Amino acid sequence: MSVHLINPSESSFGIAVITPRWMFVIAGATPAEFGTPVLVDETLEQLDPETIQAGDIVGIGIHTLNALRGYEVGRIARQRGAWVVFGGVHASLYPEEAFERGEAHSVVRGDGDLAWAEALRDCTRSQPRPLYEGGRLEADQFKEARWDLLPEGKYMWGSVQTTRGCPKHCSFCSVWRTDGQRPRQRPYEPVIREIVELRRRGIRFMTLADDNFYPVSQTDLRLAREQKNFEKLAALEKTRAEKFELMHQLSRLPRDVVFFTQITMEAAEDTEYLKAMRKAHILGALVGVEAVTAEGLKAVFKDFNLSGDNLARRLKVFRENGVHILGSFIFGLPTDKPDTFEATRKLAEQADIAFAQFVMLTPLPGTIDFNRWEKELGDAAPKVNQVPITRYWLIPAAERPKLMMPHPSMGSAEMRARTQGVWDAFYSLKAIWKRASVTPNMRARLAFVFVSKLYRQMYANTGIATDSARRKKANSWARLFAILCQKLFNVAPMPNLRVPAFEPAPAGPGLDLQLAHLESNSKSAAFPIVR
Repeated sequence: MSVHLINPSESSFGIAVITPRWMFVIAGATPAEFGTPVLVDETLEQLDPETIQAGDIVGIGIHTLNALRGYEVGRIARQRGAWVVFGGVHASLYPEEAFERGEAHSVVRGDGDLAWAEALRDCTRSQPRPLYEGGRLEADQFKEARWDLLPEGKYMWGSVQTTRGCPKHCSFCSVWRTDGQRPRQRPYEPVIREIVELRRRGIRFMTLADDNFYPVSQTDLRLAREQKNFEKLAALEKTRAEKFELMHQLSRLPRDVVFFTQITMEAAEDTEYLKAMRKAHILGALVGVEAVTAEGLKAVFKDFNLSGDNLARRLKVFRENGVHILGSFIFGLPTDKPDTFEATRKLAEQADIAFAQFVMLTPLPGTIDFNRWEKELGDAAPKVNQVPITRYWLIPAAERPKLMMPHPSMGSAEMRARTQGVWDAFYSLKAIWKRASVTPNMRARLAFVFVSKLYRQMYANTGIATDSARRKKANSWARLFAILCQKLFNVAPMPNLRVPAFEPAPAGPGLDLQLAHLESNSKSAAFPIVR
C-alpha cells in the first residue's frame, strides 16, 4: 500500500515557478507508519495512472480553477481500486462535488494537518468517513513541510507559511471566510527550519505564503486604543511583535536568500515595518491595488486603499523602502469605463511598481461577490454544455466564458481585448527593460526580463486566450521562458547550512514600546505574553 499526493493541473511545464506547499505539508502530516508518500505535481508532468495500485490511498488537493482536472484524477484513482481523499479550499466549500464528480471516498474540510492522519488510518481499516472536519488549527499545530521530498531542479521558488488568516473582508476574496479573520501565526523556529532546508537544496528564492503578511495595521492599533479595548490591543501588539521577531530571525539567514510575500496597501503607512522587511531580505510583495478609482474600491469593500495620484504616491513608498511591488488590478468592476484601462496602466508605471497583474473580475466561491452573483442569476444562469456559468470551474477552460459578470457598458470581447492590451503594453520588452534597472547586475537584469515574460505568458495569454490552439501556443512559450528562468535562478545547494542559534531581536524604538505596552495591557486583560 502506497500513499499518493497529487496536485492536479491541465497544463504541465516541466518546471514550476513555486512549490505547491500543501502537498509537502500533507506529506509532513503523513505518519511514518505509512512510509514516504509519492508526490505528483502535474504542473511538472502528468500523472501516470499505472503508478496507482489497488489498496493505495490517493490524496488530491484542489482549488477552484483546477477542480475539474482534480475530479478526473479522482475517477482514475477510484477505477484503479485506490481510496480517494479530497482536500483543499474548493473541496471544503463543495464537498458534494468531490463525491459526485471525483468519486471520492472522503473529503477533508479545513486544515488537513491533523485530519489527514485520521483519514489514512480509517482507509487502512476500510472504514473511511465521508467528512473529516479539520477546522482551523492553532499555529503550533501546523505541520512542517517535507522539503526532503523536493525534486531537484524543478522549482524556481520555495514556499513557507508564517500566518494563516486575514483580518480584512474584501468582497472578492474567500480567505477571511475559509481561513478566518484571526491571524494564526506560527512560532518562528519551524519557519526558519523550513527555510534552511530549502536553501540546503539549492532554493534561494522563497515566497512567504501568508494570506496577509501585514496582519496588524496602524489603523487597527489606533482604533483599539480609541475604543479602550485593551484585550484586543494586547492581541494585536503581540502579533505585531512576533512578526518583528520573525523578521529579525530571517535577517540572520544567508544574504543570498530572498523572500516575496503579500501584504495590504496599509503597510505603506508603516515605514518601520517596511524597513524590517527589507532587513529580513523580503524584497518583494504582492499588493492588492484592485482599482484606481474611489468608486471601484468601494465596489469591492476595499475603500481603505487610496486612489488616483494619492495611490501612486502610496505605492512609491514601498520602493523607497526597498520593497518592490507586484500590483494586482481588477478589470470588470461595474464602475469601469473604457478609459479605466489606460488610466490603470499609466498609474502602474507612474507608481514605479516592478510587476503587475491585470485580472478580469471572476467571482470565486466563498466570496461576497460570488454569493451575490449566484443569487442574482438564480435559475436563469446561462449554460455551457448544460453547466450553468455559476459553476464555471466545471466547464473546460477553452470553452469557459472569460467574463462571468455582465458589464453595464462593455461587452465581453471588448473587456478581454482591453485587458490584453494593458498586459501587452506593460510587459513590452522596452517597458520591462526600463523597470529592470532596479536590479544590481546584468544576470539579475536578464532574470527580471525572463521572469516578466514568463509571468505574462502564464497569466495573460494562457488565462485570456479564447481557444485551445492559442492556449497551447501560450503554454509552449511559457515552458521556454520557464527553462531560461530556471537556469538563471539556479544556485549551488548549501547542504551543510545550519539552523542559526536563535537569539531575541534587539528592541528598536518601536518594538520595545510595543512589548512594554503589551506587558502593561496583558496584566489588565489577562492575556498571556509569549516572548
